[in-house]
Amino acid sequence: MRALETTVERTAEVGDDLTVAIVDNPSGERSREDMEARVTELLDERGVDATVRALDGDPGSALVDLAENEGFDQLVLGGGETSPMGKIQIGNIAEFVLLNSHVTVTLVR
Repeated sequence: MRALETTVERTAEVGDDLTVAIVDNPSGERSREDMEARVTELLDERGVDATVRALDGDPGSALVDLAENEGFDQLVLGGGETSPMGKIQIGNIAEFVLLNSHVTVTLVR
């Protein structure tokens, strides 16, 4: 949720165009429906006009395809934890997007 909150705050400040993509994340803590409700609530609270898209299929591929096909200049993803050794550990979706996207990717931990 931190990535969403950070991105919505930035959008509210600078007026960027924003598309929020919701994917199924099997290892996620929230259902797709819960995420959609939270996204709508946060956008309304901040007064941000954004397009909300629910993507089907493989989450990583769907995000990369959406960003590239629609000419996005950046993807912002949530995820990643710091291990006890201080190294970042990222999930499968974030790893796929980071390795395959031709669009700039920002990972918010």
